[in-house]
Amino acid sequence: MRDFHKPGRSAVYATNGICATSHPLAAKVAVQILEAGGNAMDAAIAGAVLLGICEPQMTGIGGDCFVLLTPPGEDRVVAMNGSGRAPAGLDAATLRAKGQTVIAPYSADAVTIPGAIDAFCQLSTDFGKLGLKAILAPAIHYAETGVPVAPRVAFDWALATDNLQGKARDLYLMNGQAPIPGQTFAAPGQADVLRRIAMNGRAAFYEGEIAEDMVASLNALGGTHTLDDFADTTCDYTDPVTGGYGGLDLFEHPPNGQGATAILILNILKHFDIAGMDPWGAERAHIEAEATKLGYDARNRFIADADHTTRLDHMTAPETAAKLAALIDPAKAMPAGLPGAEAVHKDTIYITVVDKDGMSVSLIYSVFHSFGAGIASDKFGILFQNRGAGFTLEDGHPNEAKGGKRPMHTIIPGLLKKDGKPYMPFGVMGGAYQSTGHARFVTNVTDFGLSPQDAIDAPRCFADGPVLNVENGYSDAVKATLRDLGHNVQTPQTAIGGAQAIMIHDTGVLEAGSDPRKDGCALGY
Repeated sequence: MRDFHKPGRSAVYATNGICATSHPLAAKVAVQILEAGGNAMDAAIAGAVLLGICEPQMTGIGGDCFVLLTPPGEDRVVAMNGSGRAPAGLDAATLRAKGQTVIAPYSADAVTIPGAIDAFCQLSTDFGKLGLKAILAPAIHYAETGVPVAPRVAFDWALATDNLQGKARDLYLMNGQAPIPGQTFAAPGQADVLRRIAMNGRAAFYEGEIAEDMVASLNALGGTHTLDDFADTTCDYTDPVTGGYGGLDLFEHPPNGQGATAILILNILKHFDIAGMDPWGAERAHIEAEATKLGYDARNRFIADADHTTRLDHMTAPETAAKLAALIDPAKAMPAGLPGAEAVHKDTIYITVVDKDGMSVSLIYSVFHSFGAGIASDKFGILFQNRGAGFTLEDGHPNEAKGGKRPMHTIIPGLLKKDGKPYMPFGVMGGAYQSTGHARFVTNVTDFGLSPQDAIDAPRCFADGPVLNVENGYSDAVKATLRDLGHNVQTPQTAIGGAQAIMIHDTGVLEAGSDPRKDGCALGY
């Protein structure tokens, strides 16, 4: 139980339905959808699409999504890959011939075809109850009338203004500046797009005038995108990858997502007495940092488009984790800067919903970097993701950039089962941090018995490339000890990521937590 003398958040409890996400308006809309007779899928999509207006630097209809869900009354976990592919004309060899060593993140080459809208339309048809007209209505309304900018959103916006170019600067800046908290942001062009999708489904986005606007805008900046690239976009149902820790079963999204990395990190941590450590001490932080370095090195070697990932079983095998755990020196940090993907620590939103019938949805949705590629379409103002920056240009690498491939993705929804039953959909935002964040959340819950809210509130650290980012929740003494162990300790510019979770109690009561690092909350009824 938290100390009520100190600032903090209480968990939110409800019985009929609950949502946790990073903006209060999206949480409110999700609950309203539930109250109107919708289910968890309807609510999650409605809230997620609205978050593209509430947090446009984080996500939007020009981005990708991944979803884990449990159908009502069932224990099975369904995975939906709503990530787009590179345009057919993208080729790493061509870019290498131009002298490039990485894909420029704020260029048309980095823009993969947006996959989220196709996934939302398919999920609405297969698992929703109300239909697109009803669930897109709130986002259409707020895109048209505007949303006051929240404090954390304003902070992130100001850091990313230089990412915006051309038309995007006109649409996402106010008199050339980032908005301040309380200023209203509207996106009438996106309202028009969403209205057409509500009436005509995914074809309204991937064919016709809207697709023509996106293709023409990207071609003008040197992109190879074609109308066929957009028309051919399809989401895929896939089988989750699984692991276990502390009596819970962890379900993660398979490649091209990095979910297997979280499983590998947890498998490494099993070789250490994490529960016997000070939860906010240097020993745990050090072991987690070393496991992160090893886990992410494996990720960067193996994870790519599902058709090109051949070592997934090796990556999640207990024997692999045992060999890697043996490399960790409790008294000394490994050298920083193990081989990495090209661009990985960026922005996203997460929303989770559980309804009265037991359907749970774990949904993550992103444009990758803050404001994605910084490019917006000329007519409708659709902001494009830059997921192509997650490709490598290394010749022969599984994640080498190539037309029709999906890049390695950082965004991963999570879901825990207990005794074979759905127990806790959860997610941790923060780009590359997400795999480490999943592992830390799970160990907070299992090794230290923390509630979802307490597990989310707890301080974080992250071995990110050459540095160990350590939040201010850690003491100066812990930071000094980590430096003595050889870590390049730094205080990150912003708090590390964000998180939401919903625990499904045996009684049927739902308990939700939402990260105070963001503007959002949990709401139920």
